[in-house]
Amino acid sequence: MTATLSTPPSRSTAAEHRSERVSVVIVGTGFAGLGMAIRLKQSGVQDFVVLEKAGSVGGTWRDNTYPGCMCDVPSSLYSFSFAQKADWSTTYPRQAEIWDYLRDCAQRFGVLPHIRFHQEMRSASWDAASARWRVSAGAAAFETQYLVLGAGALSEPRVPDLPGLDGFGGPVFHSARWRHDLDLRGKRVAVVGTGASAVQFVPEIQPQVAQLQLYQRTPAWILPHPNRRLSQLEQTAGGALPALRDLRRAGVYAGRELLVLGLTVEPRMMALGEAAARRHLRRQVADPELRRALTPSYRLGCKRMLLSNDFYPALTRDNVELVPHAITAVSHDAVVAADGSQRRADVLIFGTGFQVTEFPVAQRIDNGAQVLGEVWRGSPQAYMGTTVADFPNLFVLTGPNTGLGHTSVVHVIESQVRHVLECLRAARRNGAEVIEVRPEAQDTYNERLQQRMRRTVWTTGGCRSWYLDARGRNSTLWPSFTFVLRHRLRRFDESAYALTSPARAAAPSG
Repeated sequence: MTATLSTPPSRSTAAEHRSERVSVVIVGTGFAGLGMAIRLKQSGVQDFVVLEKAGSVGGTWRDNTYPGCMCDVPSSLYSFSFAQKADWSTTYPRQAEIWDYLRDCAQRFGVLPHIRFHQEMRSASWDAASARWRVSAGAAAFETQYLVLGAGALSEPRVPDLPGLDGFGGPVFHSARWRHDLDLRGKRVAVVGTGASAVQFVPEIQPQVAQLQLYQRTPAWILPHPNRRLSQLEQTAGGALPALRDLRRAGVYAGRELLVLGLTVEPRMMALGEAAARRHLRRQVADPELRRALTPSYRLGCKRMLLSNDFYPALTRDNVELVPHAITAVSHDAVVAADGSQRRADVLIFGTGFQVTEFPVAQRIDNGAQVLGEVWRGSPQAYMGTTVADFPNLFVLTGPNTGLGHTSVVHVIESQVRHVLECLRAARRNGAEVIEVRPEAQDTYNERLQQRMRRTVWTTGGCRSWYLDARGRNSTLWPSFTFVLRHRLRRFDESAYALTSPARAAAPSG
């Protein structure tokens, strides 16, 4: 690939003269955005910018700074394959170390000069006549041949629209926007949600607060956490002996892939994990009533599997009350549960996850005829999670059905980045300015994917999870082994794409 992708002439308006012309615009600086930027630069392309709404790189791992925040994927899998980190302090990485790693990658691979900090993408509109995306980012504007979305699914917190929430008299915040300036000591704190974030921060704040009310709509399966500190010898050996580091990574990867057998092939195999989770619960919670309230009625894996050694013990403390009901309303100084009970509270913390299936950034993207968010209508789909019919020269990293319930999403991101580069190379080989997945290829791909989804634990496990979208489809997860997805993304199927030049580029069908 050449250092600069071909650039069609732009129309000569005053506004467009103020636009910066580049070959590629990347949105976001988490693993996806940085991975794309690094690989693009390594392939010889220098003519690109990365838009970042914040003042530093890091995405999810910059924004989520709540107490106890860490990753539930082993450290050995949670770095780029081309920049493996060997000196993790623990077998499961903490937020601060992941953020440090991403900042180091941005510096080490020379992509910082390409990043435009404090420039959030406000809109992106495809202009068929010039075969360019016109991107607005605050006061800045860009014309670009290719647009790559690396904003990620865990970027926009989900806060329920509750009656009376605006009138609550105390601090209200989401765990992804943690109030470090707020002293929780002596406060009555209501926590909404018992998912991955709450399982981590509840044990951290429990000793500080006067009272903690934990509102649980549905209990989660929680397994013992195998995290441990890595010795100095292990850290040094990993850096000095790359072969040993690679072998360890391969072994952990293979072990995690075995979980796919229970998640997508034969969900009844998850009963083994359920037995381990029940044993964990019995050992840590003596009260039979509390145990019953904390025992799920669905199959392990149907919702996100959680790891913790200190969440259950925290719930047994005298200053903690588990409320096994959803929250339905808020008053000036109290929270109302679904059973009608009310409890006084000084602080309200939401651990209610993110807008995963909505893809909020999709509302800012149009193809000249339709807005992507309106096309998807809360049920997104793409071709191999990466390209979208009727949206030319657009690539979505960690797009629909690329999420994972068992291993590192970094593996998928690298596979997608490689596919994007193959698409750009194919366009160049064919002398094309426009590359677009054919609607029939996208439809066929998603029909087969959803057929495979029918037998997975996420569909048959008896729960309603955030994996499911507004239409009840699982548009979040990949229903097979990750090496299968990597193999498919590795190959560029030219029959699935339409490649055209500006002169032949037509407006997308409405």
